[in-house]
Amino acid sequence: MTLTFQRIFSRPSGLAAIALMLLAAPVDLAAQPHGTLAARRPAARTVPAGEREVVSISGNYLAARHASVQRDATAASTYYRAALRADPLNNDLLDRAFISALADGDIAEAVKLADRIVAIDKSNRVARLVIGVRALKQKQYAAARANIAQSVRGPITDLVATLLNGWASAGAGDARGALAAIDKLAGPEWYPIFKDLHAGMIAEMAGNPKEAGIRLERSYKLDPTTLRVADAYARWLSRHKSPAAAAEVYETFDKGLAHHPLILEGLKETRAGKKRAPLIDSPQAGAAEALYGVGASLSRRGGEDLALIYLQLALYLTPNHSMALLSLADLYEAVKKPQLAIAVYARVPADSPVKRNAQIQLASNLDSLERTDEATAILKGLIAENPNDLEAIMALGNIQRDRKKFADCADTYARAIAQLPETDKKNWVFYYFRGICAERSKQWALAEADLKRALQMQPEQPMVLNYLGYSWIDQGINLDEGMKMIRRAVDQRPDDGYIVDSLGWAYYRTGNFDEATKHLERAIELKPEDPTINDHLGDAYWRIGRTLEAKFQWAHARDLKPDPGEVPKIEAKLRDGLPDDKASSAAADKDKKDGKNGG
Repeated sequence: MTLTFQRIFSRPSGLAAIALMLLAAPVDLAAQPHGTLAARRPAARTVPAGEREVVSISGNYLAARHASVQRDATAASTYYRAALRADPLNNDLLDRAFISALADGDIAEAVKLADRIVAIDKSNRVARLVIGVRALKQKQYAAARANIAQSVRGPITDLVATLLNGWASAGAGDARGALAAIDKLAGPEWYPIFKDLHAGMIAEMAGNPKEAGIRLERSYKLDPTTLRVADAYARWLSRHKSPAAAAEVYETFDKGLAHHPLILEGLKETRAGKKRAPLIDSPQAGAAEALYGVGASLSRRGGEDLALIYLQLALYLTPNHSMALLSLADLYEAVKKPQLAIAVYARVPADSPVKRNAQIQLASNLDSLERTDEATAILKGLIAENPNDLEAIMALGNIQRDRKKFADCADTYARAIAQLPETDKKNWVFYYFRGICAERSKQWALAEADLKRALQMQPEQPMVLNYLGYSWIDQGINLDEGMKMIRRAVDQRPDDGYIVDSLGWAYYRTGNFDEATKHLERAIELKPEDPTINDHLGDAYWRIGRTLEAKFQWAHARDLKPDPGEVPKIEAKLRDGLPDDKASSAAADKDKKDGKNGG
């Protein structure tokens, strides 16, 4: 998409502003309508029964606000509704309970609250949208159009409302009117791809394949790298031109983004001569596709709150929409809610082509919650089903590496390398990761060979340059070449604290303590909470006579929870300092350079 599109989607407007205000921006209790919530707290230790109800309102409200800030929509919805039951005339509680229920995906509850809201405020755009989507789901197309038309304000909401009303018109048998309304919509330069895609799918559903082909081809020419556009157009080609023409579209997409499961499925079927079904088979599925498409775009551009609403409404219309489920789970990952992501990944249908991808991501989220045994069991199961599943193998190796099971991860990456074509330069990362695992397993000869192989495939890869150069200097070998490698890495990533630390440590190991200090201080600015960098800076300070600052850095390194094996070494330096006649005894902990910061 264009820069204009990105700018528009990076800042909330219309519905997004409302959603952000209600969902994530707590307001002072004293400023609320019925604004006595804060003042109703009891002064006496024994609370009369009537006042206990008020305390409950205040407590539930505060708990709901906290849950909203934490993006826990389930808890927020529960607490806001509890407060609302005790104070049913509080319009602010009604609005917040509605938005929280919507964000939680409890659309049935959100609809009930939306009905209450429009009885008070007929112009509430979010409520109108929800009521309109409910009507569309129930095939009440006139009511759907009437409500959705009142949900617009701004480029994003105008587009969504027009597409939804187009599908409602199509459902009512007026496909021509739907296309005319979509064509009439004017707006930003990123509108046409959405307009032509949905106009094409509406025309196809209405039995007008010629018009569908014109619209879908136009959308495809605007952006052949958009998954749903490519898939919809290829499906049309497979039925109305030839499966070979459809396969060509899939092949073109695969060259830009290899191995997407939906594209691989399309390739398999069209190469076998199969005519593929349309992407959309009902107005409800079409409306869900519109909500998913805009919601997924928003979630990638910082509009998580509005994206959450659109994705939940898409899943209300089509509960098994695999791509909407993946986008929703990805959104939860982006806002650091792995538990919610896990629940959504588990909802992806077993027969979906993206189920395997969902399982891999589910495993990653389980591991982030310290449920590593469950994560590895899922990945090992996927690999047992398909021993050539490089993504599952990579995911398993990464978990093992992060958990410091270096012998295991070396074996896992080796399984992948055994399947890789030697000439594919993109596979450098497998050698890099296996080299890390070998080095951490104290198998330096194997590690060095893999790191050199990775550099042969990608000669200027900064992570490999950094790791190999650092390792050589830390061992006191190949000092000049190692220093050159690290400088090349820093040139490419001057703001990477780990790589800048490597350069500082390289100067330290070669006895240039002043230069080491300069670079290590810069590394601390970039990564202030890394125990190894703090430890390195302490060593450098000691060598240039800044002993008090050295002890401060060592103490800070100790408090930042380094690897257990490093703690006695740091405590010894705090007690005795560094010996005058030896280089630093600080261990060069390579955990931070094991690919976590870029692999």
